[in-house]
Amino acid sequence: MVSQPYHIYIERTDAAKNMARFYAMEISTTLFGEICLTRTWGRIGGRGQSKAHHFAMEADAVGLFLELTRQKRRRGYRPKAGR
Repeated sequence: MVSQPYHIYIERTDAAKNMARFYAMEISTTLFGEICLTRTWGRIGGRGQSKAHHFAMEADAVGLFLELTRQKRRRGYRPKAGR
């Protein structure tokens, strides 16, 4: 069971480069009780790609969640305005 909800949706847009990307992450529990970090990314308006990481401990999933969030913020991803 996840002790608190972890989810984020961030975007990176640059009209000069025709760039409109999104990145979303969520930590949840699977039907088998494993902790799962699901990442989804792609072009805004598209379906994108997904990848799931399974962990035995929630702390490991939170560590990866925070590290990926820091990486994306350094690359220019920001929360969508108005959310």
